Amino acid sequence: MKLHHVGIVVKNIQKSLGELTQYLDFESTTVPSLVGSQKVNICFLKTNNVFLELIEPAEENTPISNFIKKGGGFHHLCFEVDDIHLELEKMKKNGARIIVDVVNGFEERLTAFVMLDMKNTNCNLIELAEKKKY
Repeated sequence: MKLHHVGIVVKNIQKSLGELTQYLDFESTTVPSLVGSQKVNICFLKTNNVFLELIEPAEENTPISNFIKKGGGFHHLCFEVDDIHLELEKMKKNGARIIVDVVNGFEERLTAFVMLDMKNTNCNLIELAEKKKY
C-alpha cells in the first residue's frame, strides 16, 4: 500500500490550477476528465511520487455537493493497493464503513471509498485504488 494522491475539492479546476501553478511547480498536470461514477471532473498534478487531485462537481447533485457548499478543501487520501477486495475486507473487519463500493474510477482503475472510525485523527475518508493492470 502506498500513498497515491491527496484529494482536494474545488469549485473550478481551471481557476484552482491557475492559482496553484502561480506558486508551485509540478512535474506534470493531466487534462481534466470526467469520472462518471462519481459525477465529478478531476485533474492530477504530479509532484515527485505523489499527486494532488483537484476535484470539481460535474453536475448539481454529486457526492461532493455538500462538501463544496462548505467551501471545499482537503477531502481524502488515496492509497494504491494490489488487491482492492482484500484490503476492503481487512478494513471492514477493523470497523471501517464502505461509503462507495468498488467502481471503475480514475484511469479505469477499481476504486472504493471507506470511512474509518478514527476519533483522534481528522482524516477519516480514504480512497483505495487498485494498481493499474498493464
